[in-house]
Amino acid sequence: MKQKILVIEDDESILTGLVDLLRSEGYKVNSAKNGNDALFFYKNECPDLIILDVMIPEKSGYDVCREIRSNDPMTPIIMLTAKGNEVDKVIGLELGADDYVVKPFGINELLARVRAALRRRNAKPKVIDDSPINFGDVSINPAEMKGRKGDVTFDLTQREINLLRLFLENEGKILDRFIILDKIWGVKYEGTTRTLDQHIVKLRQKIEDDPANPKYIITIYTVGYKFNSNNQ
Repeated sequence: MKQKILVIEDDESILTGLVDLLRSEGYKVNSAKNGNDALFFYKNECPDLIILDVMIPEKSGYDVCREIRSNDPMTPIIMLTAKGNEVDKVIGLELGADDYVVKPFGINELLARVRAALRRRNAKPKVIDDSPINFGDVSINPAEMKGRKGDVTFDLTQREINLLRLFLENEGKILDRFIILDKIWGVKYEGTTRTLDQHIVKLRQKIEDDPANPKYIITIYTVGYKFNSNNQ
């Protein structure tokens, strides 16, 4: 049975190119040009993966992503963002997008992201660890996907929780970016490290006193990251 992909893009030339490309790769493809039609197709067709442009009419890509994720944490969502627009990327990941591709993008890059996302979706699910996470003045309740730093509370995505747990399990060790991607995104992730770096940026905004000078999640230049729970 062909895997189903829903493409949501209001630019006619980009939409046509994506649909033709994905169909040539053997996928069944539905398309939409606005947020309302996107949600209609999503609810009626149950796609295996969604490619979602941020800037679409009626309901934005953010709104579509938010609505889908309110009831469906599993269907992979790849967001299409404007070149160099870091805000699009961060907001999209915060709302639950699995990955993003920057316009203009290459055919091989997009197909690699699609294949990797579908493999992750079809992989055997892991048992979710809901035990609390605590370090410094930060406490995380995975069951509620909530965190607290001092008197400030915040929401977390499942991927952010998984990242924190991986860091704590390997505290003090330097973790290569590609090792982190493989363990958290899984199934030999084929994308770039930009996706991980954007997740780290957002996570630092929640747990660090000064995200620009982090003490918990330390960048190891050209390699990856190291976690230190004792940030005094």
